[in-house]
Amino acid sequence: MSYKLTLFILLFMPMLSLAQASKQENTKQKGNADPVQASYVAEAHQLTLEAAMLLTNRARAAAKTLNKDVSIAIVDASGQVIMLSRGNGVGPHNTEAARRKAYTSLSTKTSTLLLARSARENADTYNLANLPELLLLGGGCPIWYKGHVIGGIGIAGGGGPENDHKIALAAAIEDAAILIH
Repeated sequence: MSYKLTLFILLFMPMLSLAQASKQENTKQKGNADPVQASYVAEAHQLTLEAAMLLTNRARAAAKTLNKDVSIAIVDASGQVIMLSRGNGVGPHNTEAARRKAYTSLSTKTSTLLLARSARENADTYNLANLPELLLLGGGCPIWYKGHVIGGIGIAGGGGPENDHKIALAAAIEDAAILIH
């Protein structure tokens, strides 16, 4: 083998192996991961603090259109509080009610207004009202992103379950595909 050919091979072999490693990494990033690994780990979307603050501000603005000041809770997909905000003059019980509504809607993937109405009408779901953390009172809605529940919002103090529900729905951030229903 000639000296030039040997030098050429020695110089370009590392480049070929780097290109191969880069190709494998790109394949994994594009979703072609090992199927065994994919069965053990699921991708999850997390609600950010910035999103929780915007949801809270949008809900508060909706409440003001009804001349109401409310308590607002935002929980993440695991039920942990990201944001808890009590409006001026709102009773202290409303803060806990907002948190429990957010948790209930996240946990059941259902608005608490619909859940409360279903529980009253259906003997099979009536006992949901007896679970310690659940609150079957309108004003809680799951927060959806790309077909997955990523959190919950709870509103309390808006003048009734229907108002609380309307305020929660108004917090959606459609242009970011963060939906509430």
